[in-house]
Amino acid sequence: MIELSAVPIMPTEKPIGTGGFLDPQMIVEQFGIKEGMNIVDFGSGAGYFTIFVAKKTGPEGKVFALDILERALDSVMAKARAESIENIETIRTNLEIPKGSSLPNNSQDIVLLANILFQSKMKSSIVKEGERILKKNGKLIIIDWKKGAGGFGPPDDLRSEVREIEAIAKEENLIREIVLNTGQFHFGLIFKKQQG
Repeated sequence: MIELSAVPIMPTEKPIGTGGFLDPQMIVEQFGIKEGMNIVDFGSGAGYFTIFVAKKTGPEGKVFALDILERALDSVMAKARAESIENIETIRTNLEIPKGSSLPNNSQDIVLLANILFQSKMKSSIVKEGERILKKNGKLIIIDWKKGAGGFGPPDDLRSEVREIEAIAKEENLIREIVLNTGQFHFGLIFKKQQG
């Protein structure tokens, strides 16, 4: 996997880690989060989405931030402490290996994959792990860099076509439900798990 380091917030309040091209707070509003949900953020990085998700699910919910980098998870917890958020748990893990999340089958309401798939050649393995831990009717949300969109993100050969991601999700019996508004440089898709 490509190693991305934790970075500070730009004066515009948009995180540099998202290239300054994503507005996590606006995007999270589209997820349909309800209080008390269990949510996991695959490849959380420094928590650009994790913090907003944790606020939405409230103290009765649980949010797992998963990343391969310890310093990214330290950053998530520092942000959580700064905002008095107590419903986040971090797990250092490699999501490319089977059962890499270490979370139980059918345990999560939402699995978020934001800007993670472009970093891996094992996209199917990561999506498969997300499907494994989702409850029936749970949502797998994929946000990633759009191929051919330009911008200051990763090279185009690391980006994916939407149809490629849809095909991977279909292999796992995930049904596309919603296309998210994620801006000019990213695509966002919500898939639903049909079987439990």
